[in-house]
Amino acid sequence: MSVPRNIGVVGAGTMGSGIAQKIAQSGMPVVLMDISEGQIQAGMDRIRKMLSQGVERRVFTPEFMDEVLGRITTTTEPKDMAKCDLIVEAVFENMDIKRELFAKLEKHVRSDAVLATNTSSFKVSAIAQGAAHPERFIGLHYFFHPAKNRLLEIIPYEATSEQTRQKAWAFAEAHSKTAIHSEDAPGFVVNRFFVPWLTESVRLLEEDMADLPTIETVCKELFGIGMGPFQLMNVTGVPIAMHAADGLASELGPFYRAADLLRKQVESGQNWSIEGQPSGRGEEQVRQRMLGVVLLVAAALVQEGVSSAEDVEIGAKVGLRWPMGPFSLANKTGIEKAVSWAADVARRYDLHLPDSIASRLENPTPFEIRAVSLSVEHGLARITMNRPEALNALDPDTVADLDRAFSSAENDPAVSAIVIDGRGKAFVAGADIKFFVKNIDANKLDAIVDFTRTGHELFLRIDKCKKPVVARVNGLALGGGVELALCCDAIVADMGAVLGFPETGIGIYPGLGGTQRTVHRCGLEVARYLVLTGQMLDAKTAAQLGLVDRVAPTGDTMPVVEKLLSEGKVPAGAGAGDLAKPSMKAVKPIKELFTDANTEAMLRGDFSSDDKFAQKMAKKISQKAPVALKIAQQLMGQAASAPIEQGVEMELASLPEIFATEDARTGLASVGRTRPEFKGK
Repeated sequence: MSVPRNIGVVGAGTMGSGIAQKIAQSGMPVVLMDISEGQIQAGMDRIRKMLSQGVERRVFTPEFMDEVLGRITTTTEPKDMAKCDLIVEAVFENMDIKRELFAKLEKHVRSDAVLATNTSSFKVSAIAQGAAHPERFIGLHYFFHPAKNRLLEIIPYEATSEQTRQKAWAFAEAHSKTAIHSEDAPGFVVNRFFVPWLTESVRLLEEDMADLPTIETVCKELFGIGMGPFQLMNVTGVPIAMHAADGLASELGPFYRAADLLRKQVESGQNWSIEGQPSGRGEEQVRQRMLGVVLLVAAALVQEGVSSAEDVEIGAKVGLRWPMGPFSLANKTGIEKAVSWAADVARRYDLHLPDSIASRLENPTPFEIRAVSLSVEHGLARITMNRPEALNALDPDTVADLDRAFSSAENDPAVSAIVIDGRGKAFVAGADIKFFVKNIDANKLDAIVDFTRTGHELFLRIDKCKKPVVARVNGLALGGGVELALCCDAIVADMGAVLGFPETGIGIYPGLGGTQRTVHRCGLEVARYLVLTGQMLDAKTAAQLGLVDRVAPTGDTMPVVEKLLSEGKVPAGAGAGDLAKPSMKAVKPIKELFTDANTEAMLRGDFSSDDKFAQKMAKKISQKAPVALKIAQQLMGQAASAPIEQGVEMELASLPEIFATEDARTGLASVGRTRPEFKGK
């Protein structure tokens, strides 16, 4: 399967121009089409304005902005889409216009080109009616603003071919989107529960259950968001909320219909007036109704098979930027209360009560939300870290889910090989920092040791698995992420991947095998370079140093993985690094610098050299935590002569010492803030 690389976007409005911008930012050429030069110019002006804002905030360089703009060509002619691999339609939400557009495009594009609609109002099947090649139609629903919001709903319908579906997922990854699956159903995933959330807030106001500022305040507190439903409607457009509600109602029934007060607000042409102080009247009713509606609808769409509970959660967290999705919020609030509130909403509106709600009225167990997913296809098990909003960070629940998924794949006779990958912009960005800080503050260092031991036991099982295991590193792989990859028999990295061990810069050391397997794979000097300096590596450099076996273009990693496996180049238990092809030119200066004597001098702070590379590395090391450096240096020195089982025990033995230091607490608490200053104690 070839990954779509030449992309067309039809519609240069706010959504279409944003989609084109995001694709061009990801390095792919884009043809942007609209019906007039004036509309195209307006779209390009939007793109230039957003990119300029990025340059002002130093997110982009002026050179990068020029590169992005250089990848976008414009046209008013469908024939100019002839070379596109995939075309995204983002025109006005009018069924006749969309069908007419696709009919024109089909006369000019290749028969294997994917045709995608960004509709949020219509079913994909309805838009694809009468298509000459219905198998190449699919829905790709972007979220505002598409150049910033990472969520993408992928919606195949009954005629969509498997090849089209796979191309859509590869394309999503190629332009750095976090994709979730939706069946071709009204509202797809996110709008199915988000629009009723908006509508219910208006009903509460209409019924005089509470004043508007109170509804806003309760929603912001309950859902952990910066804007309540009324402010959100003001920002996105009050009429949009009404049209979205009525669109759902036409398919799903009167519960979804826009409230009369919402219609009056639209007719007034005014935004909601959100000024004023909340009175607090009706707070509890607002809390119960708003969470009850969201949970009820989310449970219904899962029961209907529209999507999974995990994808509903990701949709809320990534697409809406809620800290918690409907199911995890219900768990936090208290299952007994949350399901009773959902049942009350069902009775109020005479709605069917989903089985997952009804069963919990009698047995109030938490909703299960997997942090790791497992799929098996044609003998290949794919284990995916499923916490994109947390950069797939490892915490006890995630490790337990990874253990469960790996055990299932390992023991399944139908599975011949295993691939471990991540979802979103990270493979695994290390361990969950909040877990460490919480247990340090509670003086529960044993909990940290126990968690790490559990991780080690799993990683050793991956080491010894009798089936080939490949790490597909698609994005950030930091600390525990690199350590997980190092357990595998091969590491295939996306061109945009970034790998590194930041631990000594936050007061600790790589404690899940990083001081051991890195030495076994790359040699002592390269391991010192990586662990002691915390140097971040792009995928190409990581391959040159032997940390990665293969580098693939963004979106093409799975074909590379499958090719290696089909050719038998990943024997089980061969040991990570057997496929690596390090560059002696890249490794030589590291080997010359990180000798025993030089490394000890850099750790003491009395190293001197005229070489710029050596000076830079010495400076990096001087900024790290002294105790963490000392322990890491000792552990790496012992790794070459120690089998991995012994190395694991050495790492575990030093954990109480390092996590008891002031530097560990300071460094861990500094993540995402300013660089910490270490005291060496």
